[in-house]
Amino acid sequence: MTPIQALILGLIQGLTEFLPVSSSGHLEIGKALFGLELSGAQSLAFDVVVHAGTALSTIVVFRKDIAQIITGLLKFEWNAETKFASFVLLSMLPAAFIGLVFEEEIGTLFEGQLLLIGGMLALTGLLLFLADRAKETRKSVQGIDAFVIGLAQAVAILPGISRSGATISTSVLLGIDRAKAARFSFLMVLPIILGKAFLDAKDIVAGETMGEEVSGAVLIIGLLAAFLSGIAACNWMIALVKRSQLKYFSYYCFAVAAIVLISQLV
Repeated sequence: MTPIQALILGLIQGLTEFLPVSSSGHLEIGKALFGLELSGAQSLAFDVVVHAGTALSTIVVFRKDIAQIITGLLKFEWNAETKFASFVLLSMLPAAFIGLVFEEEIGTLFEGQLLLIGGMLALTGLLLFLADRAKETRKSVQGIDAFVIGLAQAVAILPGISRSGATISTSVLLGIDRAKAARFSFLMVLPIILGKAFLDAKDIVAGETMGEEVSGAVLIIGLLAAFLSGIAACNWMIALVKRSQLKYFSYYCFAVAAIVLISQLV
């Protein structure tokens, strides 16, 4: 992988992690277009650092919310922040279970499978289209909502299904206020990303997942590109959700899905 390829793939990750168009699907498409044939370990190393970059983006954008949640938790009493944190933990359960038990098998089975990615992108487009047409309400996230949204996040482990698209669409379809849906969607994934990045980073630091084609400089370029583009994309996505403009991303997902499916079937 060259520095230019790392820069472009990092930008793709940063933008598509927050925009509802599937970061995993676009990363696989990007690697295929570049003709990259990284080993599983090398692909993991790059994926980990670019996901770490988008996790840092989330922390920067929601730094005030995160500080408020931490302050509320440190009071050791049941309050709005404690309640929100408990809902985040509840939403993590489905994805944590799937990730711990099946993620390696899913990643190995579906990596590079563009036909599947095309189909899942079409499904993402459908979810976004339905959510954009949903009636707007001012409902807040409740316990059962958090678990259902967590199930949507677990399904989004499949490449081609946008995590933010699935969770935000599910939230809106459950009747949750759009701004609150975006906030919950981006904060609920942060502990999972950081936890997974920490576990995988131990192997990277130990040199167990490094390969000749993926240098430290390339990883740093990918991380910085994902971090900076992620900040811009996260702020943009919050504004778009509030203005009910998800349908435009549904059209994009349908278009990319059609191109991918046709390229694989013809």
